[in-house]
Amino acid sequence: MQMNRIAVFLLAIAPLCLGAPPVSFTQKPGRINVVIEGQPFGTLYCAPQQDKPFLFPLRSAAGVSVVRGWPIEPEPGDSRDHPHQRGLWWAHGATNGVDFWTNGEKTGRYELKSAPKVDSKTGTIRVELDMTTPAGQVLGSLIEEYTFAADGSNRIVDVYVQILADRGQEIKLGDTKEGVLGIRVCEELNESRGTTLLNSEGGVGEKAIWGKRARWVDYSGKVKDTAVGVAMFDHPSNPNFPTYWMARGYGLLAANAFGARDFSGDKTLDGSMLVAAGGKMEFHHRLIIHSGDAKAAGIEALYKQWAAGKFAPR
Repeated sequence: MQMNRIAVFLLAIAPLCLGAPPVSFTQKPGRINVVIEGQPFGTLYCAPQQDKPFLFPLRSAAGVSVVRGWPIEPEPGDSRDHPHQRGLWWAHGATNGVDFWTNGEKTGRYELKSAPKVDSKTGTIRVELDMTTPAGQVLGSLIEEYTFAADGSNRIVDVYVQILADRGQEIKLGDTKEGVLGIRVCEELNESRGTTLLNSEGGVGEKAIWGKRARWVDYSGKVKDTAVGVAMFDHPSNPNFPTYWMARGYGLLAANAFGARDFSGDKTLDGSMLVAAGGKMEFHHRLIIHSGDAKAAGIEALYKQWAAGKFAPR
């Protein structure tokens, strides 16, 4: 009996002894499951027939999901608005006049070019996509990389996006509030449920942070009696830093560098940007799922540490 217990123990610690990576992936048709430090974290949905890739759910170190279940796995009491707001995703609502943000018959699609690539050593999933209009025209390419990590009780997702004008034409990313890196948090993290919406400049609540520029925004509250928060960072290397924020009390949080006119209401402004034919545009963002509120998690210090990092050209 004693020998059996020892054998079971050795089998349990074997991955640690062999240097098992903290992030692992399991691929199935149309999806990639992500495990961080042995715990299920979420799934990248990336089936060929989808309108765009998205991550769902997103779990804290305590195992609670911080995103709305509907329309993927509805939870009791879930709101049923904005069906395109699923987990975490990247999209732009006015690319050469085409809406890639919402999903429907008349909207654009980010279509897979090839099978996604995973790298357990770096904890990264890379997805290459065609930006396809409703008429079937390909405007250019979109490359999305999601890198997962753990830092103590924090769960981290780094999102790196390249917009490539590789079809012989320029790409205009128009001024719109519909974009770009978005997360739809769970009902418990709505402002009406007592969640604190805070930005890096000290703004508190939707009215103080919606459409405003900031380096980061954090939503903190309680999910299933667990104190948890979600922070999204904008890197200083990004175009039009610091970004505007589509921060809604009902649960949408999005970093959007393009919405100057839409957010301000000033018709003399134009937040659109051009990617010249043959050129590219890059964005780096970080999402942290943390315990406690923004102060307890040290979000400002974590932001400064991340923002000081330099990204090598790709």
